[in-house]
Amino acid sequence: MTRRRGKLAVDFYPEPGEPRIRWSIIDALRRYGTDSARLSHAFAALHQLQAADVRALVAIMSAEGNGTPLTTGQLRDQLGLSAGGASLVIDRLQAAGHIRRARDHPTDNRVVHLRYTEQGMATGLAFFGSLGDQANAILNQFSPGELQVIGKFITAMADSMHHYVQSLERRP
Repeated sequence: MTRRRGKLAVDFYPEPGEPRIRWSIIDALRRYGTDSARLSHAFAALHQLQAADVRALVAIMSAEGNGTPLTTGQLRDQLGLSAGGASLVIDRLQAAGHIRRARDHPTDNRVVHLRYTEQGMATGLAFFGSLGDQANAILNQFSPGELQVIGKFITAMADSMHHYVQSLERRP
């Protein structure tokens, strides 16, 4: 039977005998995403956080780790919240001791950055630390050149997912 290429359901799975590496990669990403969501829910439940709170913590951690701490407005934009919604999330996280507001801009003291507290880092490490250790052990199995390729791939996939989610959020 001749199969047409396209977005038909019959094209969802690889043909028998076709290389399965692309399927395996996408399937692994799908499973990773599903388990990441489950992990996020478990962390939120344990620490009595809402989904937006966990998304905010991840955004703040990522930005700070990249050397570009977020402002309230940047967090609001990343999470797609109103100014009031972002303030509620930040207030909850600050009251719980996870983050702090810091006036640490080198030239403009009006700029307020969102920073993890020592308590927030300890809370995250207590929950996610062993998973981070496992990730580092896996990364240690690859050469610097392989890590460059993996980094390029996973960054492109994360960016693709981010843009797709943004497009869905803009739909009426």
